[in-house]
Amino acid sequence: MTKIESYLQGTPSYVELTTTDQAAAKEFYGALFGWDLEDVPMGDAGYYVTAAVSGDAVAGISGPMPGTEDHGAHWGVYLAVDDVDAVTAKVAGAGGTVEAEPFDVMGLGRMSVVKDPTGAVVSLWQAGTSIGTERANEPGTPIWNEVVTPDVAAATRFYSDVLGVGWEDQPMGDGPAYTCLVVDGRQVGGAMLPPMDGVPAHWNVYFNVDSVDDTIARATELGGSVVAPAFDVPGVGRMAVLADPQGAMFNLMAS
Repeated sequence: MTKIESYLQGTPSYVELTTTDQAAAKEFYGALFGWDLEDVPMGDAGYYVTAAVSGDAVAGISGPMPGTEDHGAHWGVYLAVDDVDAVTAKVAGAGGTVEAEPFDVMGLGRMSVVKDPTGAVVSLWQAGTSIGTERANEPGTPIWNEVVTPDVAAATRFYSDVLGVGWEDQPMGDGPAYTCLVVDGRQVGGAMLPPMDGVPAHWNVYFNVDSVDDTIARATELGGSVVAPAFDVPGVGRMAVLADPQGAMFNLMAS
């Protein structure tokens, strides 16, 4: 069991699904990961779905912001920051773009949305009453996040300049080294080239499961699809890439 009470700046701290069909997403992920789901009224903005395991927050399910309904369902990542206004102010000078200026979220925290120079969008979160994900690294919860980018050097330099994080290469046997995001001496995320041409820059979300193969079978029963069949990464574990019924892609990992 891994309970989390706080996050250091630059650490992935929350994952959120944006989808035009929140009801369908609740059915799929609730059955797949055993999440306890709760609808939180948002006034004219509809509602927000919180996902919990054993009473601890693990993820969220949001409807699209007005005008973005055609962006498709997708998972997004939040990075913890100590002062979202100060960090967001550094984005343009580091070559990035501010997609949404800092704003308050009902006392839960303060956030902004930015795009790195290679095109990957990520949210920044300054905790108020909510740190984000409270339980991780166990079945049904987030276990890893990584930025997939065609220019790893440019992306990692941006996050270092804006967040003060470090990066280091992790040997991967006979294959190329994997670039790890380092905060206070700990590897907390990664960066990698797209696995194939045509994949836009984005942040990946990984969920821990007891069995990748069993979870794939259950996901397909629930209307999901397999993007990349199960494969083993020596020294890391077994993985797969899936898509939910609305097309949002996510990764599975079993160590």
